Amino acid sequence: MTDSADDRTAAFLQHAAEPVRARLATSTPLSSFLEGAGTLTLEERRLIVDQALVLLEQNYVHLPLKAAMHAVNPVQRLRVLRRRLERQTEQTMPREWLFHAEVSEIFHSVRDLHTNYLLPDPFNGRIAFLPFLIEQYTDEQGTHFMVTHVAEGFSAPGFGPGVEITHWSGIPVSSAVDLNAARFAGSNAAARRSRGVQSLTVRPLRIHLPPFEEWVTVSYLDANGTPRELRENWRIVENLPPMVDADAISAAALAQGLDLDADETSRAKVLLFAPRVVAQERAVQADEAMPELRRGEVATTMPKVFKAQHVETSSGTFGHIRIFTFGVDDPAAFVREFVRLIGQLPQNGLIVDVRDNGGGHIHAAEFTLQTLTPRRIAPEPVQFINTPLNLRICRRHQDGSTGIDLGAWVPSMEQAIEIGATFSSAFPLTPEEGANAIGQQYFGPVVLITNARCYSATDIFVAGFQDHGIGPVLGTDENTGAGGANVWTHKLLSDLLQGDRATPYVPLPKASGMRVSIRRTLRVGALSGTPVEDLGVIPDEAHRMTRRDLLEDNADLFDRAGRLLKDREPHAVSITDTISVNGSLKFKVRATNVDRVDVYVDQRPRASVDLTDGQADVTVPAAPPGHSARIEGFEAGHLVASKTERLN
Repeated sequence: MTDSADDRTAAFLQHAAEPVRARLATSTPLSSFLEGAGTLTLEERRLIVDQALVLLEQNYVHLPLKAAMHAVNPVQRLRVLRRRLERQTEQTMPREWLFHAEVSEIFHSVRDLHTNYLLPDPFNGRIAFLPFLIEQYTDEQGTHFMVTHVAEGFSAPGFGPGVEITHWSGIPVSSAVDLNAARFAGSNAAARRSRGVQSLTVRPLRIHLPPFEEWVTVSYLDANGTPRELRENWRIVENLPPMVDADAISAAALAQGLDLDADETSRAKVLLFAPRVVAQERAVQADEAMPELRRGEVATTMPKVFKAQHVETSSGTFGHIRIFTFGVDDPAAFVREFVRLIGQLPQNGLIVDVRDNGGGHIHAAEFTLQTLTPRRIAPEPVQFINTPLNLRICRRHQDGSTGIDLGAWVPSMEQAIEIGATFSSAFPLTPEEGANAIGQQYFGPVVLITNARCYSATDIFVAGFQDHGIGPVLGTDENTGAGGANVWTHKLLSDLLQGDRATPYVPLPKASGMRVSIRRTLRVGALSGTPVEDLGVIPDEAHRMTRRDLLEDNADLFDRAGRLLKDREPHAVSITDTISVNGSLKFKVRATNVDRVDVYVDQRPRASVDLTDGQADVTVPAAPPGHSARIEGFEAGHLVASKTERLN
């Protein structure tokens, strides 16, 4: 008798998830964890405030915008805190959590998830969690909050996915979400409320203080509608490690656009609720056989980054690819895997889904856009705020000799001394040649799904998708997270001035840290010059998540996306039968829903041909030995498809 595929998969997951169980077994109650917390001296507190002043006053690109939009003055608040610290002694200083709370609140006041105070050991790298996940949906009766996932090994009477939460420690759950939302730094109301829901049960301690309460009392309705209550203790556990070292000087660190809170939370949710993903990644790393895939799913070498599958909707079967993060070291490898996956999905329509994606490597985000459109991609330009310290950093790295090239921004920053400009000139952070290196790879229509937890590099991806007219943006919230910046850490800034005796940066104590928005991003296309920060991207179409979406794998959401795709035609062009005869280049062009093609050989325009029945013979006379040909297809005068082919 042989094992079934389900038995083999279960055995694989049982074995591969053992490290996750071992990690969760080390979790401790909140009260026990806090007994060992709080070791900063008074001098270390003063040093932290001094360094925060340096970052916010001399590096922070959004300071004028935040002061105007939110009527805040974080620099003055830090000065007041510093003055109070001068009057304190080791005996009179308040408890450490009050210090952390005040510094965190000052950073949160600017409502910028790129600009953070990062708590020291033992908070660094740990999460506070409850063993279940709550999500929000809407119907005719209003907004509801429902349990959607439960951690392995946890159970309670009548409690599981599908139960509705009514109260949170005696507070109506909607009010509890609003109270939570007020504590977090989302750039708009939708982003704050979304994070208010998420933080009910998962809180990264690197970003946020531990919960004030040691336990919560959850009131819920079971499957029969019977009211019940559950008391559950907060627990603390070490999170899964990050995918990118943002402190080391590297191309990946310099091009970071990441919501650290979302990144930490995403890894926490994998740890708590997605052991299958951990198992798949372990199999990839160990070069072991993968578990059996779910029906319609495509295997990926990056299970924490992508999920690709066929989805059946009322409008037909389409491809769906979820991008969980852009947080990778190698953007080219990211794009290669993306292209490989979409090549194995239906070619009549693609749903690209970036919900909850907190960003990562900006190059990975902007390099990916080219694969979905025939248009040339214009990467978003970025600006520094003009300060003497930012100018010193850029001058130090203006010739590329250090492996970092910030020279493009130097002339305008030097000129600002004379003309009083607030910001430097704007230049793309992403290399334009990389953003257009391989061109269009998917030729069917595309729809992009977003929500309010899309942030940073993902905001940039969504803005680029909309600015280049790739397809409709379908949002489950009225806005994206509105994080428009490149973010650098205090450690990275310090290393960029390493060896400079006049550097203002001093190492932070006990693994504490800070991050700051260093360069702001501007949109291109019709909204050229508009900042992404605080404004975000407004979707073209809206869909409110339903109960069926949460319980049946986004069924209504995918149906809505399918309806947007079904009336949009695929367009494609290709080259076949290439030959060289007497110095002329001859080949056939085949196309779908294209009435004209323009032909470029090695970037030079060489021919323009009208198509009959979707094909044509093309001759390029006196053609030099070519390396590549690009075919641009048009329908009714509009560019609809582009394909680059190697000729030799």
